[in-house]
Amino acid sequence: MRTRTDGRKPQSSAQLAGALLALLRTNAKFTQRALADKLCASEETVASIEQGRRALLPDMAERIDRVLGTGGVLGVVLQNLPRGANFAPTPEEFFAYEREAIVMSSYEKGVVPGLLQTEAYARAVFRTAVPALSEDEIERRVATRMERQALLHRKKPPTTSFVIAESVLLSSLGGRRVMREQIRHLRDCADLPGVSIQVLELSCDNHAGLSGPFLLLETPAHQHLAYVSAQRTREIITDPAEVSILEQKHGMLRSQSLNGRETVCLLERLLRER
Repeated sequence: MRTRTDGRKPQSSAQLAGALLALLRTNAKFTQRALADKLCASEETVASIEQGRRALLPDMAERIDRVLGTGGVLGVVLQNLPRGANFAPTPEEFFAYEREAIVMSSYEKGVVPGLLQTEAYARAVFRTAVPALSEDEIERRVATRMERQALLHRKKPPTTSFVIAESVLLSSLGGRRVMREQIRHLRDCADLPGVSIQVLELSCDNHAGLSGPFLLLETPAHQHLAYVSAQRTREIITDPAEVSILEQKHGMLRSQSLNGRETVCLLERLLRER
């Protein structure tokens, strides 16, 4: 099942699970806040799951079944939902998963990954939007992107692996000065604890990233999720089989890319040439 964000109402497995949770909670005479308190979660988390905006993951389903005394109903439903149980997230919902992630891996072939962008580069990216964004909206999105990067500097940062197509580094997005600053920033980020940056060279004639960019993450409860976007659609993938395929692709991409030291040498060479 594929969900869309192009204006048509999605019919997702996340919505089905959320509707069932709302019914079970109401029958058990729990408010959203009361259930959230029992789960040591936020009321917004419960509301988002019930509205189908946030996936009900197996560990959460198990905890809810215990609190509501529903005998494992939610767990059974999750196991029997259609394969490819994906849902269309709002940016805020995805950022919530991102902030909590303990492991993150991504592949990008069009732009520098958002978590590694400079402010000027991010601004240049948002100025390519069609229809055009207002300056106020651009600045709001840039500020949000910069705030997201705090997770790379937290006391216990996630383990992160970024694979970036070399064509991204050879582009002139934002102009020469912006790109030089961006490459310098990538070089600095390569020294951050837990961060791995690898470049997939243009000369690579057979690689696993032809189908497009994607991001993988692991939650503190060790649930594995994937996020993909293309043009005006985006989705979070929760189906283990689908996530596993993308994890295999990322592993292949890492093996086909320059290693960390070689990537740093490439970045330093590009800096000298610009």
